[in-house]
Amino acid sequence: MIGWYVHHVGLGHSTRAVAIVEHLQGRVTGFGSRPRPVGWTQPWVALDRDDTDPAPDDGADVTAHGTLHWVPRHHRGLITRQARLVEWLHAERPDLVVVDVSVEVAALTRLCGVPVVVVGGPGDRGDRAHTLAYDLADALLAPWPAGTLEAAWPQRWREKTCCVGALSRFDDAEPSPTRPGSRTGRRVLVLWGGGGRSTTAEQVVAARVATPGWEWSERRPGSPGDLWSDLLAADVVVTHAGQNAVAEVAAARRPAVVVAQQRPHAEQEATAGAVASVGAAAGLPRWPAVTEWPRLLDEALERGGEGWAAWNPRDGAARAAAHVDDLAHRLSSSGGAA
Repeated sequence: MIGWYVHHVGLGHSTRAVAIVEHLQGRVTGFGSRPRPVGWTQPWVALDRDDTDPAPDDGADVTAHGTLHWVPRHHRGLITRQARLVEWLHAERPDLVVVDVSVEVAALTRLCGVPVVVVGGPGDRGDRAHTLAYDLADALLAPWPAGTLEAAWPQRWREKTCCVGALSRFDDAEPSPTRPGSRTGRRVLVLWGGGGRSTTAEQVVAARVATPGWEWSERRPGSPGDLWSDLLAADVVVTHAGQNAVAEVAAARRPAVVVAQQRPHAEQEATAGAVASVGAAAGLPRWPAVTEWPRLLDEALERGGEGWAAWNPRDGAARAAAHVDDLAHRLSSSGGAA
């Protein structure tokens, strides 16, 4: 038995979990404060939210003096979710739990003697809380190509890290050949994520005005229509640097411009930089000046999308599942949680 915790902020954690779990050999139970993810076919345990009812006040010490990320004092949701998780661990005795992501869930699980696999995150993870989670993890799972976002990690983390490349729900779909576009009617698709945006609508309008001959459209979570079809129809995709969105653009092998949005730990800036370092797409730390857009779109079109193969080999979910299955077998048989 494997447990899988899915964080409730953004949509990438649940999308990634669904993609990997589909390839796992054993039984899986999912946990999270969101409703059961679309496509999740295994048992799902709903956990109470720990950031509502009531909202923590200034005296809640949500970081426990800087040692953790979110443990507000006297919050009903926090204690009930932790109790529910421990109840399940006690009843099911899982071989391991994959945590994507929560320092507190990782620590609580390991305190119960259950092996933990932590899904690594891009950006600066050297704070006390992340150091605790990454140190106690039996393994780290990195959804990016080896030698990129984990390169600056301490050796002790790299030694237990499995880099599987980016992974997407579309990895089994067949991308169309990269379109050369035309001088008129070329299409730009702008992708926004579920975690908010720091780019304004006015900035997007200005970029559209500055690029005559390009037809701009935008998608965000919940937009109507089929995302895969929209990706394949785009000559260039302008996407935020969330891991899930970048993985989906990579799966479609579309020419792209990756623009970081503001997130904790500078995670999107790190991802945008890594994408640029492997030559897959232009990676920018912030929305560029309006005068830059004609050049950026033309260069993306010239670069094409085949460079994305270095970022997303299209077998990341299967590779991640094989690694988790192997860990579950080894940790269980070696006297871990039985």
